[in-house]
Amino acid sequence: MKITKVDVMALEKDMGCGGSRPIIVKIYTDEGIYGIGEAGVAIGTGSRGAFEVLKDFAPMIKGMDPLAHETIWEKLFKTSFWGQGNGAIMMSAISAVDTALWDIKGKAANMPLYQLLGGKQRDKLRAYASQLQFGWGVDSFNPADALSDPAQYAEAALKAKEQGYTAIKINFLRFDRAGKILSHLDTTGHLSRETMKTAEARLKAVREAVGPDMDILIENHAMTDANTAIQFAKMAEPYDIMFLEEGCTPLNPSVMRKIAENTTIPLATGERTYTRWGFLPFLENHSLSLIQPDIGNCGGITEAKKICDLAHIFDVGAQMHVCSSPISVVIALHLEASIPNFIIHEHHIANTTSGTIAECVYDYQPVDGYFTVPDLPGIGQDISPEAIRKAEIVHF
Repeated sequence: MKITKVDVMALEKDMGCGGSRPIIVKIYTDEGIYGIGEAGVAIGTGSRGAFEVLKDFAPMIKGMDPLAHETIWEKLFKTSFWGQGNGAIMMSAISAVDTALWDIKGKAANMPLYQLLGGKQRDKLRAYASQLQFGWGVDSFNPADALSDPAQYAEAALKAKEQGYTAIKINFLRFDRAGKILSHLDTTGHLSRETMKTAEARLKAVREAVGPDMDILIENHAMTDANTAIQFAKMAEPYDIMFLEEGCTPLNPSVMRKIAENTTIPLATGERTYTRWGFLPFLENHSLSLIQPDIGNCGGITEAKKICDLAHIFDVGAQMHVCSSPISVVIALHLEASIPNFIIHEHHIANTTSGTIAECVYDYQPVDGYFTVPDLPGIGQDISPEAIRKAEIVHF
């Protein structure tokens, strides 16, 4: 089998939610099988960079055996020069290619991805409702705007509880009392009394609304530094928090260790950390209880599996970061089902909205807060005809 053609796609920005723009690669073979993968930098800035890198990668892989995913991974990592720098754009492009190759491999073997990864450790995956600061049960959201009043946070949490979720994740700190995003200058160094009171009022309202049996994960989006993360965590400790995510920028593992030494709340991070080399220092300094690699930017399925196995050596749990097209949902489910140290699946509000759902053919949603893994060959997902029609596509 050989790679004969590569399509690089930028989906229409307004189709998804929150201004995201998924970048997709579609790899064709001489046996009529194709696979799809995604560069996991759809949110924020950077998607166009991944689009351009994939255009450079396409000629490098044409003619190669698509089943030789390790060989292709090493080629892209070692011969692209910048790949070994471990950056988001380069690694997201490698991730997209790698995922497409696994999709081809699964279709060629007529097996779902989880089977190729060693089989299912579990039949159902517990999920948490993610990013409730934007509400829940809504059909769109604006990342620059959010809920403000504590009662609104409680209402969103109750909606998730009514749908069967037993865990939720919320950023209580990102938005001020009026629901407008705080500046990074307001969340580093020292948190003002007003900011702390606003965040605690929201957290208290949510805990009182959902009761003691709901797990609450706190999302800080690396807005805080070591000092403000510790300040915030000490306030949050009495509310029985499952994890505190991205308490600081994930560039200096010793800073994360400082936070861990000053709070009883378990720490999590990973969506902006790439490859096993990036995760190793956090594991070695024992600062994390949960890693959250994004398959779309950490190096793909090949690398994400290695990262999770590495974490298992250190008794650290794993969940995939999921915040892009429905491709990110399904590949996360396959990997999470197959690893022994899975903790919980992230179900982002974007993946419940019609705009994001319309990007792909299949809509995978949890039932009573739990996912099952699809049994279709490969990853079990495809780009919708509507998304293809609206996409910018370059053929190689």
